[in-house]
Amino acid sequence: MAPHLLLPLLLLSLFVLASASPSAPPDEGAYIGVNIGTDLSDMPHPTQVVALLKVQQIRHIRLYDADPGMLIALANSGIKVIITIPNDQLLGIGQSNSTAANWVKRNVIAHYPATTITAISVGSEVLTSLSNAAPVLVSAIKNVHSALLSANLDRLIKVSTPLSTSLILDPFPPSQAFFNRSLNPVIVPLLSFLQSTNSYLMINVYPYYDYMQSNGVIPLDYALFKPIPPNKEAVDANTLVHYSNAFDAMVDATYFAMAFLNFTNIPVLVTESGWPSKGETNEPDATLDNANTYNSNLIRHVLNKTGTPKRPGIAVSTYIYELYNEDTKAGSLSEKSWGLFNANGDPVYVLRLTNSGSILANDTTNQTYCTAREGADPKMLQAALDWACGPGKIDCSPIKQGEACYEPDNVIAHANYAFDTYYHQTGNNPEACNFNGVASVTTTDPSHGLCVFSGSRGNGKNGTSVNITAPSANSTSSGVGSDDLYYSRGMWSILTVILNLVAFL
Repeated sequence: MAPHLLLPLLLLSLFVLASASPSAPPDEGAYIGVNIGTDLSDMPHPTQVVALLKVQQIRHIRLYDADPGMLIALANSGIKVIITIPNDQLLGIGQSNSTAANWVKRNVIAHYPATTITAISVGSEVLTSLSNAAPVLVSAIKNVHSALLSANLDRLIKVSTPLSTSLILDPFPPSQAFFNRSLNPVIVPLLSFLQSTNSYLMINVYPYYDYMQSNGVIPLDYALFKPIPPNKEAVDANTLVHYSNAFDAMVDATYFAMAFLNFTNIPVLVTESGWPSKGETNEPDATLDNANTYNSNLIRHVLNKTGTPKRPGIAVSTYIYELYNEDTKAGSLSEKSWGLFNANGDPVYVLRLTNSGSILANDTTNQTYCTAREGADPKMLQAALDWACGPGKIDCSPIKQGEACYEPDNVIAHANYAFDTYYHQTGNNPEACNFNGVASVTTTDPSHGLCVFSGSRGNGKNGTSVNITAPSANSTSSGVGSDDLYYSRGMWSILTVILNLVAFL
């Protein structure tokens, strides 16, 4: 081989090796995520859930299981997900490396990296809800981590377990907080594992419950992040630090409780926090207005990166509990009423998020449209337009010359009308807004002048609705039961081949 070729080949080899070796993702700033429970009498199909997440620009979610239908629907969405090993599977995973490896193979390796799994939650509040599993909790966590290590995913996917703040005794003032000492045989090795793997401590923070159980000691405004005068702020007598809200005090109590056990560099991830919008007669403060106030203020607080008094400027990423009201969940009315949305996608209340970024800033999912994706190939757009106006069986007369939607006379404008009409005729099903990748769902109304799109007329309710039977949320298929849509996929394969041949020639 010629000597002058060796250096380029060596550099190329190094590049390939570096590209092939997975590395830890770069740290990102503080973010807001949302939990997704499934105790609904009419749980939306996974593709509908993902469409809602996209419209609301929710980029981080936490599941209470590893439902394959959801993981398939999340593929290539860019949405980052924490999956969960349910509590009833902990014993088996904690007692067997092979069981843990099989779980990881089935629920992680089968979906990653198309589905961006960022962490595995091993159980949830195990130490307070399933005490008999406490002895195997850390073993289960280590077994799962070992399985990730074997798959070379240990630096990409964190492993932890959410704890209840009820494990922290004497939480105020925060500087004297400590974990329940009877659980130290579990908590100390847990924290040691989190530290050694650069993971985070997951904690569920509920100022609502702290407020309810305080018998009037905690003011409502303090629990809701409402502004309070300095002389009304809670003061830590040991550090003289002022606390203006219960959330920060609870997070700092967590930091101090870890420091009490000599762990000072483990970050905190709040995996649950929220406020119910309804309650029984003995829960008068579970109201729409209070739920809106708490969650709106929480989102602003996290995204403003103010941090806590103990760690100013270091904001704690937080997952809101939860996406949907869970009408079939056991317990009181308030237990069913933590959701931001109803099952049909309507918001329970409109969050007050002016100047707080784009997440959850869209007040309704009823106003969604299907339009041409920016930068889409004009030939592919034309093929999609031809299909929609032909086999797609939509009325394209409004984009004919002289009609309301003819101008502007270009393929993008005409495709926008055709795509959106087809999308609304299929009941706003996200599967119907793809057209081989040249279309996407948006909240921007493409109507112009006298050309009014379907969503502007009440989300297509004045048009013809085509019933699409969707598989259940537990289905491993993310497809829809519509002959037209299956036909469209077959047509797309043919059209793609033809277009590629045309481009080649």
